[in-house]
Amino acid sequence: MQQVDLTTLIALKAELCAQWIPARLEQVYQCDRFTVKLALRTLKKRGWLTLSWHPQAARIGIGEAPPRVPDTFTFSQQLVHQLSGFALVAIEQIAPWERVIDLQFAERPQEPPQWHLYVEIMGKYSNVILTTADHLIVTAAHQVSNNQSRVRTIQTGRPYELPPGLTGPTPSLAETQESWCDRLSLIPGPLKTTILKVYRGLSSALVLEILEQAQLDPTQTTDTLTTSEWDTLYQVWQSWLTMLDSRTFQPGWRTNGGFTLLGWGITQPVASVQALVDSYYTSQLNQQSFGQMRHQLLQKLGNVLAKLQTKADVFLKQIADSDQADHHRQQADLLMANLQHWRLGMSDITLPDFETEQPVTIALNPERNAVQNAQTLYRRHQKLRRSRDHVKPLLEAVQQEIDYLAQIEATVEALAQFESEEDLQILIEIREELIQQKYLSDPDYHAPAKGKADFYRYPSPSGGEIWVGRNNQQNEQLSFKVAGAYDLWFHTQEIPGSHVLLRLEAGTPAQPQDLQHAANLAAYYSRARQSTQVPVVWTEPKNVYKPKGAKPGMVVYKHENVIWGNPQTVLLPTLDCNELA
Repeated sequence: MQQVDLTTLIALKAELCAQWIPARLEQVYQCDRFTVKLALRTLKKRGWLTLSWHPQAARIGIGEAPPRVPDTFTFSQQLVHQLSGFALVAIEQIAPWERVIDLQFAERPQEPPQWHLYVEIMGKYSNVILTTADHLIVTAAHQVSNNQSRVRTIQTGRPYELPPGLTGPTPSLAETQESWCDRLSLIPGPLKTTILKVYRGLSSALVLEILEQAQLDPTQTTDTLTTSEWDTLYQVWQSWLTMLDSRTFQPGWRTNGGFTLLGWGITQPVASVQALVDSYYTSQLNQQSFGQMRHQLLQKLGNVLAKLQTKADVFLKQIADSDQADHHRQQADLLMANLQHWRLGMSDITLPDFETEQPVTIALNPERNAVQNAQTLYRRHQKLRRSRDHVKPLLEAVQQEIDYLAQIEATVEALAQFESEEDLQILIEIREELIQQKYLSDPDYHAPAKGKADFYRYPSPSGGEIWVGRNNQQNEQLSFKVAGAYDLWFHTQEIPGSHVLLRLEAGTPAQPQDLQHAANLAAYYSRARQSTQVPVVWTEPKNVYKPKGAKPGMVVYKHENVIWGNPQTVLLPTLDCNELA
């Protein structure tokens, strides 16, 4: 993940100063343990200033509004208590080439600041610290004790100390090419490594961008550069410093998925540095959260399904054992009919079968007589019969649970890659469903806000629409709220998968190619995605029912037709949700 370096921080600070000074602080909200948002209002607009001390995504800048869930963090409550009603009057960098920003708050513009909110953008050491006017620490996002650091402690009530100063030279526009070349060529080494070692205040992404613009290999050693290559590299170096000095940035997206503020290798320009940075880190963190949540859900589902399957196997064995109930009764009847053949101390007895007259050996307890042994067999017969009647509903309940969780597991497995924020939203909704169904526990869980994710929407070959549910919540909505009288409902036969709806206009018959494509999509969004042929049932939505007490997404159907779907033919991209709305 590309980190906010000094160039990016200066660009963010320049935009903030130009657009949000002065601004009244109206609200503070902490989204998670690494991010707090400040609601700022100027005479013309209102926005949310994001302050993040995330180890990989520490940043500052205007971003999206926070979610509408309760804020239970102490740090944000302390900020509200101290800064409520104050105005942000200045944003300063504490020292050149230092990635620490000082947000200054006063009662009114033009008055001296009474509070300083220091935002330290320093990778895994990032922090946000509130101090008084005389620099006493009031609160910090992350407090550092003497045991954690001997260099710099951060604790409430202690004076705020600046981070240790940088050692070594910093880049300068005034440095001559001769001096610059001498520094870099003093000890031969790879270009990227050498530049990062010699000069402070640089990031790997920036150095790679400079070398790419100069058309040089980062692994090329300094002692192999020609004079023209040194000249080109120095010119690019000076261009970067000039943009940094004049605050003239050209933000945009690069071909490798990263961003740049220097205008080099841009595939798509962006008007605002803050919008660019917020979009990049929101996407990166969503992708990271998506991967972690998907792994956790699959792991949890796999564990629960394994335990349920073990329980089901035990019940199946008990039912299989109960099939021997009649055998025990027959042995007891046979023994009672031949009491005269029993002798004291017998451990088994062989008697002819009633029907076949084949010899049947019956195990006996030598300490009991024939009648007592027969009674034991009768009791075993009754116990096994009762066991079967008791176990069958338990097995059905366990099998319903297995089917339900297998359906969810198939949905999560279908989300193989992160493509948009909606993919993360689908996993969040699935996680919330599992919490509500008591399969997951979360003490901090709150009732979910209305989801943003929409159905998958595909065009049918004849120009209509095919909608696909992305989780159980959407499956139920699709089947029982969205489906119209003229639509057709699809689902893989006895295979976990999504509910699919072929949307049809009144009086318009379904075309064979539309039926086939809807079946292909139903097969594709199921556990049988890797197969070449999958049985898919389709029927009218009125023939689809939700059994009483059934879990979300579990339905039964009747009057179904069967069609074979081929998931390998599904290559169409989803349409934009607003395109078909």
